[in-house]
Amino acid sequence: MNRLRRIGIVLGLFAMTMPMGCSGSGGPPDTERSAAAAEYGAQGIGATPVGRLRDGGTLTLAVSTWPTQLNYHQVDGNTHGVSQLVRLVEPVLFLRDAKGIPHPDTDYLLSAKVTDTAPQTVVYRLNPKARWSDGRPVGAADFAAQWRAIGRGDDRYHVADPAGYDRIASVGEGPGAHEVKVVFRTPYADWQRLFTPLYPASAITTPAQFNKGWVGRVPVTAGPFEVASLNSTTETATIVRDPDWWGARPRLDKIVLRTLLPDAALQAYRNGEIDAVDAGTTEDYAQLKNAENSEIRTGSAWDEVHIALNGAAGPLADLEVRHAVQRAVDRQALARVAAEGLPVGVPLLGNHIFMANQPGYADHSAPWGTYDLAEARRILDKAGWKQQGKDGPRTKNGRKLRLRFVISAATNRLGLDLSQLVQSMLGQAGIEVDIVKVPANDYTAKYLTQGNFDLVIFRFVDLTYPSDVLAIYERPRGGQSFLNYGGVGDATVDKLLRQAAGTLDKKRATALYNKADAEIWRLGHDIELYQRPQMMAVRKGLANYGIPGLGDIDWTKVGWTETETETEGAR
Repeated sequence: MNRLRRIGIVLGLFAMTMPMGCSGSGGPPDTERSAAAAEYGAQGIGATPVGRLRDGGTLTLAVSTWPTQLNYHQVDGNTHGVSQLVRLVEPVLFLRDAKGIPHPDTDYLLSAKVTDTAPQTVVYRLNPKARWSDGRPVGAADFAAQWRAIGRGDDRYHVADPAGYDRIASVGEGPGAHEVKVVFRTPYADWQRLFTPLYPASAITTPAQFNKGWVGRVPVTAGPFEVASLNSTTETATIVRDPDWWGARPRLDKIVLRTLLPDAALQAYRNGEIDAVDAGTTEDYAQLKNAENSEIRTGSAWDEVHIALNGAAGPLADLEVRHAVQRAVDRQALARVAAEGLPVGVPLLGNHIFMANQPGYADHSAPWGTYDLAEARRILDKAGWKQQGKDGPRTKNGRKLRLRFVISAATNRLGLDLSQLVQSMLGQAGIEVDIVKVPANDYTAKYLTQGNFDLVIFRFVDLTYPSDVLAIYERPRGGQSFLNYGGVGDATVDKLLRQAAGTLDKKRATALYNKADAEIWRLGHDIELYQRPQMMAVRKGLANYGIPGLGDIDWTKVGWTETETETEGAR
């Protein structure tokens, strides 16, 4: 829940808790047991006028992994923990409302307009008060440096997501004072997602600065808060008000981010040591719904769970094997496990780009997302993977069909349950699956971004700008995977996604995105599962924080009501 596009391709590790649920056999959802999903964009933040909040106080939150690479635009830094920290201390040009509509954050950006369409030109008018912590004004040099690092195709910069930046022809001073002019080579519909967060030119200009200069440190800031300490021993970050902040005074004077695995975070919340925790699984919800000095906030956002398939190496490099894996996994059974006992719905997803309750959604999962064990076996037989006996593993040329399912140590009960269910499902097709648990702090940099897996389960969240998905589904190029960790793609997907991103007519763009989605299913890029429910337990009296729908949390407005105080452990 950040002021950033909370992973407008931010990657969230799959770290949920839930007891083992019953397995199903596919087919339509069990509507008698399933609650309805929240309306798309619904929010629950305990909205309270700032004037009713007391001045000061501490908010203590948990992150599942210690964020070491603090450049959010670098491939290893594109994680939820980094997002949580960076959103507090670096410029965010646009804040989205609950319906996902972006509005300039006037602390940084007074206005931004398309001033020409041939070629597309955007002029940003900056707040002249905006300054970096080294005293330099926020200006065109920062925009230009970020574009050059991310969008020029220089492989020395290990970039998470070049989409949009790679369409820019030039960045320079605008026609007026404190203005920046960005000219695009080809049109880009989602231009408002760019330059957020904005990083200083003084600290990202060279490849060494971009890749290494933000490891374990935040050298320059320009936000309502600043970093007081990053303690790698206790894995705790302390963020405090920036006395040089030029905007509205934040209500909180301190925010503490503690690294806690999900089970530990839940217990810490119940002990009064942290002020908010995820409640989106059965086990969590059951323990939190009646917790003292607490309330559950719900809403709906872009949040999906999927199993990525590594098509760049190993058995899954064969499209037919990926198809067999898709057909052998009972997606509906997994969604039922996730939905068991929750008061909100967990819709099965048939689209990679639009959520089930989002305008533009169309289900393209058939036949690849339809459970059919007999068809999975037939596909493997045809591909030359022969089963040894009735229940034995399949082999080809003397090699077993064996896959590594890599999970983070931050994954707890629900993630383990789902991975074990997938292991069992694939075993019925003759595919051996080894579940390999790796250290949480190594999961992203040493496994996910390196393609060091056959199967992984995780989430992408807040892709409310459709072109956010380009870095996920376009083919890797120039030695960089971006966010397409499994390397699955083709020219058709690339062409359709790029056409859609450059189409200013929303209806036409939606049609192109949906054509691309159908091809993504056919390619066996992943196994799309379900739309994750948005539920959070928060301490009573905590205002303007929780589930912001499609919007962003305004951290200057987060605080404690006059009648309530933060937890004892957070003081």
